[in-house]
Amino acid sequence: MKKAARENLAGRNAIVTGGGRGFGRAIARGLAAAGAAVTVTARSKNQLDAAAAEIEAAGGRALAIAGDVTKREDVARVAEAAEKKFGPTTVLVNNAGVTGPFGPVWVNDPDEWWDAQAVIVRGTLLFMRTVLPGMVARRKGTVINVSALGGQWFAPKLTAYAVAKSSQIRLSEHAAAEAKEHGVSVFSIEPGTVYTDITEHTITSPEAQHWLPQMVDYLKNTIKAQDPAPGLARCAEMCVQLASGRYAALTGSFLLPSDDFDKLLLEPQHEWGSALIPRQPQRAR
Repeated sequence: MKKAARENLAGRNAIVTGGGRGFGRAIARGLAAAGAAVTVTARSKNQLDAAAAEIEAAGGRALAIAGDVTKREDVARVAEAAEKKFGPTTVLVNNAGVTGPFGPVWVNDPDEWWDAQAVIVRGTLLFMRTVLPGMVARRKGTVINVSALGGQWFAPKLTAYAVAKSSQIRLSEHAAAEAKEHGVSVFSIEPGTVYTDITEHTITSPEAQHWLPQMVDYLKNTIKAQDPAPGLARCAEMCVQLASGRYAALTGSFLLPSDDFDKLLLEPQHEWGSALIPRQPQRAR
């Protein structure tokens, strides 16, 4: 794929959940490098402070606010702090997530299983419910929900994650259909598979080792051996491109790192209801 045009996000104000590490930190760094002011949020204040300091050291603008995406009061507090510091939120990246529990549904603890839905689905809903009214009123805004191909795949013994991601993709598509006429775009993306803290958590999980040994071996022997930098950079690039507004015609789509967004603009527009049709990750860039 040809080199993507450099986007200018000056004047954009972004919130990135799960922004203290891994993909979230890379996305926040990429948005800030493109000129956006970025608020990072997660439960770990130390990681958030480090992420914000990294952005500011590079000349960007950042704010770190700890919070739990499953709690309405925390979501409201983060959004209010972001607006007070930088102005109305114009870009929202819902990246917070978990991978477990692992195993058959009759083995999983129901509360732990439901916690995954709370982080991935409820967290996405709460932040969208908080920032979308302002975006709709201003007729400008972008929501990017970091989902996964696991939401499209049949994934026995990984049901909490797969069901949550499937719901997140469908929620994104519904929100996109509702917001399109108001000038607001909503996307869901597959970030790619690279080695991060959450990957290590899966690799070292006794439950994952027992129930999903092939997946653990793949993560340990293939993904962990690869340099994560290119994958993190591509995910950040995707978010910067989508935040630019140049790809609003793709709203509602589930997008892959291998996608060439410019080429997709030349294809028929998104068919509503198609976001859960399985995509092929090898699609040519």
